Amino acid sequence: MGIKTASIHYHFPAKSDLGIAVIEDHLHHLNLVMKKFESKAPIERLDKFFSIYTSIKNENKVCLVGSLATDFNTLDKKIQARLKVFSDTMLAWVIRFLEEGREDNVFQFRGSSRTKAIMIIGNMLAIVQLSRLTFDKDFKAIKDTIKQELIRK
Repeated sequence: MGIKTASIHYHFPAKSDLGIAVIEDHLHHLNLVMKKFESKAPIERLDKFFSIYTSIKNENKVCLVGSLATDFNTLDKKIQARLKVFSDTMLAWVIRFLEEGREDNVFQFRGSSRTKAIMIIGNMLAIVQLSRLTFDKDFKAIKDTIKQELIRK
């Protein structure tokens, strides 16, 4: 990429500084998405949430939470704190549009919106990785199933 190691060390003296910068960048983008979609219908916000994971899958990337959560206990405390903020922000967003969807009689699900949000996020984290070993169609099938099970008939 033409970036010298010295340049990286100048801007990020410690590895944790680089990790925090990556998380902050993801958090910034998530906040922009949430703001842009805050007045949209719950189903549109669900679709936008899915599109984040679709992009990760299509670009052969790894989800930030999926990649760092596995090593959470070995991460620097500052990285842990920022990753928790990112994760909590995403969870709060999904909880919010699930609750609004339930109140608007668009979504139906058992249990708390928090539990359902964790289940949805967990499924998307997992299927991004798992569909690399199974079939690409499994990714779409999981997304479609989540949506079908949520939508009130």
